[in-house]
Amino acid sequence: MPMVDAHVHFWNPEQNYYPWLNDRPLIPFRYGDYSSICRPYLPADYKRDAAGHHVVKTVYIEAEWDPSDPIGEMDYIASLRRETGWPNVAVGQAWLDRGDRARVLERLAGFDFVRGLRHKPKSNPKPGSAAPGSMVDPHWVEGFAMLSSYGLRFDLQTPWWHLHEACTLADRFPQTQIILLHSGLPADRSAEGIAGWKAAMTEFAKRPNVAVKISGIGLPDQPWTVANNRDIVRSIIEIYGVERCMFGSNFPVDSVCGTLDEIFGGYKEITADLGPEAQKRLFHDNAVQFYDIR
Repeated sequence: MPMVDAHVHFWNPEQNYYPWLNDRPLIPFRYGDYSSICRPYLPADYKRDAAGHHVVKTVYIEAEWDPSDPIGEMDYIASLRRETGWPNVAVGQAWLDRGDRARVLERLAGFDFVRGLRHKPKSNPKPGSAAPGSMVDPHWVEGFAMLSSYGLRFDLQTPWWHLHEACTLADRFPQTQIILLHSGLPADRSAEGIAGWKAAMTEFAKRPNVAVKISGIGLPDQPWTVANNRDIVRSIIEIYGVERCMFGSNFPVDSVCGTLDEIFGGYKEITADLGPEAQKRLFHDNAVQFYDIR
């Protein structure tokens, strides 16, 4: 089955500066110790990891490159494309609340392979806090409003307890495609946590301009298993429908939790009973559509 990996990172921290990979001490991270990935990871490395799967296209997601030089990251990705043919398309970095946002968005849109951007909104560390995240900050929203004029999508990474803010954003800017990353970050697998996550995901799914990427659902200090993740995957597909979901490996980040074969093999096992046509959409066609991969 031809596959599109809708969420990959390629990097070389020996050559370029990524604060979270280069600086010491390492920052707190949701998977715990990630020192094993603080090394170059390039298309050739990915192809070895994905050897058991027929991955034909990849979507690169910005890797928190030096924030003072967001265009430098896309220049680097352009060089990888010339050298290796991958990635096929990319999502760049822009800071929607910075003064240079219009210039950066214009430059990003000038790359023929850039399809959108990711700027992780500020969020609260756990549900129940009354403090708003940055998706309600007027200055941040002004930056978000610029996306449609440049034809850019928005890759949203936020925990599920901020999805009510994302609902308001999607309603206010229906012309902008929002792709929710990492499944809304359902890290709390308690009954209460899953109930809150499902309710937030269901409300967000009511917006026609949203889709969801099933990725990044590993758990700290636990191996990636079908048993741990079946309910998460099937709940997302039930809520959003086969036509609005896609799979991504989040490699090499999720190599902290499992091998690429364990993760993609697990997704295939979880969706096997849906049939080949549904799997074709989930593993290939939807990513091609939502990221306009030619």
